Amino acid sequence: MEQKNAVNPSARPATSAAASKAAAPAPSSGGASLFSVIAIIVAFVLAELIFNFVMGAGSRFKGGVNTNDPLPGDYLATMYKGGVIVPFLITMFLCVIIFAVERALTISKAKGSKSIESFVRSVRQKLNSNDISGAIALCDQQKGSVANVVRAGLKKYQEMGAEHTMNTDQRVLAIQKEIEESTALELPMLEKNLVIISTIASVATLTGLLGTVFGMIKAFAALAQAGNPDATALASGISEALINTALGIGTSALAIIGYNYFTSKIDELTYSIDEAGFSIIQTFAAQHGSKGQES
Repeated sequence: MEQKNAVNPSARPATSAAASKAAAPAPSSGGASLFSVIAIIVAFVLAELIFNFVMGAGSRFKGGVNTNDPLPGDYLATMYKGGVIVPFLITMFLCVIIFAVERALTISKAKGSKSIESFVRSVRQKLNSNDISGAIALCDQQKGSVANVVRAGLKKYQEMGAEHTMNTDQRVLAIQKEIEESTALELPMLEKNLVIISTIASVATLTGLLGTVFGMIKAFAALAQAGNPDATALASGISEALINTALGIGTSALAIIGYNYFTSKIDELTYSIDEAGFSIIQTFAAQHGSKGQES
């Protein structure tokens, strides 16, 4: 007597990011980690060069020496006076730019050669006409992460179509598992380096505030040692200290915008995978359901 599995063929498959990560181990991120380390080092070196040779150029200061006050209206020189925290803030800003560009290129490649919506619609049309080979050919043309997952599901569809020792529910589960495992291999590639952007979003503001605190301590210490308090010098010192806060808040805001943008794009890709996976399983259940009722 046939054993029934608690599976509803018309139910949406759990191919979301959370379910997919539980389905299979994520691939090694060694390459991406090496890229991240190199990118951060390059950003720090570039930040030091900008800080010392662009912001700290003698021509930006009175008397041609960067230990003097900045020339009026020269904000780069004023940023130089922000102190040793400034290069770290510049490093964070450059890292946000570098990783944002890298994520944009990766996600664009993951989408494939054509519109995702158009691709999923075409696959569904091929499935409705029971043209599985044609749907696989579309995946080969589309390329990218979504197409890779859909192609894996379609190949499993063909394999299960020729399998007669399993009932329909078991074959549907096999297809669903294949889609989940394929998604688990693709999603980590889309999410890599986002943790760096999200970390910068939190740390940049705190680093800017730290630089401001150091600057305020330095300004008031100089004021306390001066025989005659100079309000102009105090105001200048506070202005230079606040540069750190401005840099930190600006970098943090950019990182938050970038993180939310890329997260939403990844969610769109995940939804497209869910939609295509649902169509594959629903079509298989409809085409082979009668065979699953046999003992």
